[in-house]
Amino acid sequence: MCRLAGKEAVELLRARPNCKSECSKAFIKRGKKLLFHRQLGKQGGLCIFIMAEAHQAVAFQFTVTPEGIDLQLSQGVLKQIYLSGLRSWKKKFARLKNTFVTGVYPASPSSWLFVVITIMATMYARVDPSMGMIGKIKEHMPVSTYFSHQGQSILSALLFSTGLWLALILTMRFILKQLLSYHGWMFEQHGHMSVSTKLWLFMVKIFSGRKPMLYSFQACLPRLPVPSIKGTMQRYLESVKPLMDDEQFKRMTALAKDFEVNLAPRLQWYLRLKSWWASNYVSDWWEEYIYLRGRSPIMVNSNYYAMDFLYVTPTPIQAARAGNTVHALLLYRRKLSKEEIEPNRVPGSIIPLCSAQWERSFNTTRIPREETDVIQHYTDSEHIVVYHRGRYFRVWVYVGGRLLKPRELEVQFQRILDDDSPPQPGEEKLAALTAGDRTIWAKARKSFFKRGKNRVALDMVEKAAFFLTLDDSEQGLRNEDPVASLDAYAKSLLHGKCYDRWFDKSFTFIVFKNGKVGLNAEHSWADAPIIGHLWESVLATDCFQLGYNTEGHCKGETDGIQPAPQRLQWDISNECQDEINCSLDVAKALADDVDFHVFPFNDFGKGQIKKCKTSPDAFIQIALQLAHYRDKRKFCLTYEASMTRLFREGRTETVRSCTVESSNFVLAMMDPSQKNEDRLKLFKVAADKHQMLYRNAMTGSGIDRHLFCLYVVSKYLQVDSPFLKEVLSEPWRLSTSQTPVQQIKLFDLVNYPEYISCGGGFGPVADDGYGVSYIIVGEDLINFHVSCKFSGHQTDAHRFGSNIRSALKDILALFPVGKSNQKK
Repeated sequence: MCRLAGKEAVELLRARPNCKSECSKAFIKRGKKLLFHRQLGKQGGLCIFIMAEAHQAVAFQFTVTPEGIDLQLSQGVLKQIYLSGLRSWKKKFARLKNTFVTGVYPASPSSWLFVVITIMATMYARVDPSMGMIGKIKEHMPVSTYFSHQGQSILSALLFSTGLWLALILTMRFILKQLLSYHGWMFEQHGHMSVSTKLWLFMVKIFSGRKPMLYSFQACLPRLPVPSIKGTMQRYLESVKPLMDDEQFKRMTALAKDFEVNLAPRLQWYLRLKSWWASNYVSDWWEEYIYLRGRSPIMVNSNYYAMDFLYVTPTPIQAARAGNTVHALLLYRRKLSKEEIEPNRVPGSIIPLCSAQWERSFNTTRIPREETDVIQHYTDSEHIVVYHRGRYFRVWVYVGGRLLKPRELEVQFQRILDDDSPPQPGEEKLAALTAGDRTIWAKARKSFFKRGKNRVALDMVEKAAFFLTLDDSEQGLRNEDPVASLDAYAKSLLHGKCYDRWFDKSFTFIVFKNGKVGLNAEHSWADAPIIGHLWESVLATDCFQLGYNTEGHCKGETDGIQPAPQRLQWDISNECQDEINCSLDVAKALADDVDFHVFPFNDFGKGQIKKCKTSPDAFIQIALQLAHYRDKRKFCLTYEASMTRLFREGRTETVRSCTVESSNFVLAMMDPSQKNEDRLKLFKVAADKHQMLYRNAMTGSGIDRHLFCLYVVSKYLQVDSPFLKEVLSEPWRLSTSQTPVQQIKLFDLVNYPEYISCGGGFGPVADDGYGVSYIIVGEDLINFHVSCKFSGHQTDAHRFGSNIRSALKDILALFPVGKSNQKK
């Protein structure tokens, strides 16, 4: 039998008109594409499946005999079509319902009934709560002749009640937005909350409603404010002062002053106009110009990765681990589509954060174009695409309208692992196109994947829920060689073989031969905390909810016969293979140049740092400044990612961690004549400064996003700014980011201390710089991911990692708690 969806079958027919099965187009009737699949045998049997688009299909089977044609409908296919359509309509209804519930938040749909009953009750008590408005509505109703006097009164009261209800919703939403626009609470001393802030929190709690859904707060979040030109100039000059000598700083001050007086007011006017019109004056330009317009490879340069548990592998069976974790991912997707994920909030508070980035987590692909890529998001997908040993397979994750169970998915993946068929010509290294230059990939996609079975197969990849790689290597922490094993694990997740991850998908999920898992994420559609939230949920669901049986397989049994994984069919020409090899050469050169060092720092953690009455993030950032100075004997422009999700559609802002205050502390640490008491004072000043910068960035008073948008406006207006050109060309030789643990309640580190996430990392931003990612786990562990390039002759990831360790210890030793630890 031949099972081909209508559009795919027609495409395949056009691509292979002379295939062995002698597929031939039969007819087109009433707008439905119909396909006959003819198999000729000795008895003259004929099997035909007729498929139509738009999730509709009619299947029948007939036999040609001397007596005529024996026609039978396929009940099984009809049942599958019915169940698939039923699931689709259920999702549409749920989406419509969620849109309504979110649209009336912070009120609830049931509150409308309460308002109606209250108005009706007052009317029957001979009291007019509308102050004559119900009567006015009654007078001007165009249908008054069709209703009795009482009917007109009831209808008028319903209309007034609905109008009052909507007015109350808008009022509550406006009040909540004004409350959330206040950020003074963030600048108060930790542990000392003022009475006004307590009152403010009480008001926020009242107007926040009950049982919010994922997107409930979106309409209540304030817009990102545009900082003043003067304030941004002051903060910028302050940030570059430790990086310049007096002559350089004097020149930059003159450039900034000229820009502030002459060109900046004009650019600022346009930027304010955009901020009034758009939801966020930064995010769309940031996505387009920083990510989508980049023509260099996104592998290493943009994509990032997430690691499995550091010390635990729940099962060594590859197919079983894939079955559980893929099922966990799909459960998360189902919660996302139903908007049942709790809205993100500022840790330890009730303050909501923007959830807009969650929408494109699944069913999303970055599509290459010659000048600017685009992000393609599909509302739903019932399959994933699996890569194993150079072959691509489509695996259905829904059958009969239900999600496949973990054990059923394990069986599917085991079929793929057991399949020893060879790759088709050009198939094995096809994904290298997504790892190389974007323009080459865009041209190749246009030339070789626009029609025929290549188009059908590429559609399957791009429309998949996500991309899964069943890797044939073993990765993870090995006790016999912990350093090299973690470094290799990081490099495998970041770039692999350069052709075994589909780098354009929103994320590629990787399951290794020994049961370890990982994830490679494309960066343009969302930032790391969104993937981090998903990853925490998947790991917790895999281990603590689904689990494995005593033999290491997924729990449960299979339910009925599942459709086997389907090989994707490609027709890769020699010219296309040349483009693939060209992209692979570029990607391999980039991957081979990456130096990585991943290490757990367990001498102390957040618990000891808090005893020093210091922010853990500020402590680590200042330690990174000290480590970098020891490594290169100079200061550099430092990037720390902060979030602006207190505002609608907010993404990130830069904290410039290299400050005058941190530089003074570092120089004091390098000066042997300085006393520890003086060093400690300088450290506290530097830590306070860093916290202030971080708070400014979170509340919309950063530096770099404002200057970036001013630069974009200047390009639109075709005016040149020497100041902006120089600012935006400055290299970030130290790029850092903290991976936050967002769902602490999912992990019990007291009873299960070995279930510790290793976090994730990214490649270096500058060719001669470092990339540092870190995750603070529990009270006693900090995991670091350090990257650089071998071609940067002044950089060495392992050397810098050693400097980070010593810097953390040296700073803690300045505090009384550190001295007591040294004695122990």
